[in-house]
Amino acid sequence: MENVIIATVLSFVITYFAIPVLIRVAELKHLYDEPDERKSHKSRIPTLGGLGFFAGFVLASAVCVPSQQTFPLQYLLAAFFIIFIVGMKDDLVGLSPVKKLVGQLIAAFVIIYLGNLQIRNMYGFFGIGELPYHFSLLLTYFTFIVVINAFNLIDGIDGLAGSVGMLVSAVLGAYFLYVNEVLYAVMGFSMAAGLAAFLIYNITPAKIFMGDTGSLLIGLVNAALIVKFIEVAGNPAGKMPIQSVPAIAFAILIVPLFDTLRVFAIRMSRGRSPFTADRHHIHHYMLALGLSHSQATSVAVLSNIGFITLAFSLQDIGTTYLLSLIGALALGLTTVLFILKKRKEAEVAGSMAAAAAVEVPEAASEGITKPKILRVNTETVLQDK
Repeated sequence: MENVIIATVLSFVITYFAIPVLIRVAELKHLYDEPDERKSHKSRIPTLGGLGFFAGFVLASAVCVPSQQTFPLQYLLAAFFIIFIVGMKDDLVGLSPVKKLVGQLIAAFVIIYLGNLQIRNMYGFFGIGELPYHFSLLLTYFTFIVVINAFNLIDGIDGLAGSVGMLVSAVLGAYFLYVNEVLYAVMGFSMAAGLAAFLIYNITPAKIFMGDTGSLLIGLVNAALIVKFIEVAGNPAGKMPIQSVPAIAFAILIVPLFDTLRVFAIRMSRGRSPFTADRHHIHHYMLALGLSHSQATSVAVLSNIGFITLAFSLQDIGTTYLLSLIGALALGLTTVLFILKKRKEAEVAGSMAAAAAVEVPEAASEGITKPKILRVNTETVLQDK
């Protein structure tokens, strides 16, 4: 318990005092996220925030993990440094999607193969239990890549990725603390505390962004935590076994995971690359309805908490039924958001068309013979990701 408390305080303090220094360095070196036509911010914002909570998280984890529970700490730290380098290079000079994917696979390899973290059982999902070794490896790699990119893709508005990442890390850290998995408890609370300090500077109006350095790190850490959670919580002989553990894990990651899988499906169904930028993320829908960044973030976090509570409450119904229920509920809520967004856009388009129709007679009375044509393109609303 003392290790977790010290790690939490240390990570928060280091991050809190590092961020102002990073903001100053970014200003001196002109390291900004420049605004453009698809981003929601209209001024230059420093992008080194991920470096701040990376330092707090890594130092707290390295110092506070008990010496008798160090495995696989060295491999986890190595993977975190790999993803840090990938994210930092992308923030500073840019990196192609293929190179980013290679870096993610290397980091995942270090944790899965050397750190021996793997999803070995589906715990009754569609009647599947123990998995064949090679299929187990493929599923684990897929989980790591999806979770890493899920946090990267929801980092589109102020506070969202940091707030959801803090919630997920804190929930998993609390579970590991209860079952005496101190290494993972320290990691969970260190990440949550570092993000709490970062959010002080990232909540609207944001003074700094986390960049890919931060979002990729959050994704990798939580991917490692969720895979370990499935292994530990699914053990019926453990201190706190949980039924339907894959469905519980999905509920814990519901906001980034469901949103990313849904957006990828939409893009591929239209014959586009899943990594093509568009405005189909859930936070885009909420912004289109007139919510501020803070309001959209709050709705997302509260929804995530609701799904976690629901999943833990209904864990007895079985993995297949619970996962289907969670997926159907998430899809239904997203569909409602989409319909509301379309109605809002139709109202705005109608208002603008009516205003243009009024302008045409006025222009004609002034001797202008060519009518004005108003084209409304809702795909160009300013957004980030």
